[in-house]
Amino acid sequence: MKYSKTRAVDQNDYVVYWNKAEEFYETMQHAYKNRMWASVGLNAVHCVISSCDALLIKSQGIRSANEDHMQSIELLAHSPVADIEKQLATVRRIIAKKNVIAYESRESRENDASNIFKQTERFYRWAFQYLNKK
Repeated sequence: MKYSKTRAVDQNDYVVYWNKAEEFYETMQHAYKNRMWASVGLNAVHCVISSCDALLIKSQGIRSANEDHMQSIELLAHSPVADIEKQLATVRRIIAKKNVIAYESRESRENDASNIFKQTERFYRWAFQYLNKK
């Protein structure tokens, strides 16, 4: 597989991306409580993308320069993060839903939002544990 171009990033800058992930996560929770199903889905997608950026930066000191988020996921798959491949299977499923949520002429439903919410919550908590290890 051909990898995207990468940019070197100071490993301490992972915090910037983690802060974005936290904001998307909190917005996802708010949207869920208010039955805003499309907002749940899109904020879930952006939460995992920003979480993956934070993980990639902290573990390898790089960030993908490609707009295809799956390229970032593939870079992260080769990182020294324990249990990463299992986690990335979840991330791939979440990111794959982005176009359906944002662009297809189908309304988001509670069941769809509930599923992506749960998957994102599990991944977010796992990423939090990894990023906060000393």
